[in-house]
Amino acid sequence: MVAELNLLEVWIPEQMQPGTLFLLEQAGDLGKADNPYWAVLACPSCGSLGLITKQQCAGLEAMICGASDCSAEYFLEDQTIRYRLAN
Repeated sequence: MVAELNLLEVWIPEQMQPGTLFLLEQAGDLGKADNPYWAVLACPSCGSLGLITKQQCAGLEAMICGASDCSAEYFLEDQTIRYRLAN
């Protein structure tokens, strides 16, 4: 399953709908030096906000929603959100 990725240019948390990505202005300043936080992504399933790393933003690592009532697994691919298929 694929969902559209929406980019937000100005940080307005109230406008972060499911599947919205905001690139951090100070990207790379927080997190691990070899894989810093790069953006904020609203879970495409529930809309919960979470920091994502540079590798996740590039589509090299998958993400799992951190909300207590959501366990969506997905990754970014060519400006879209692709859900991981269940085994």
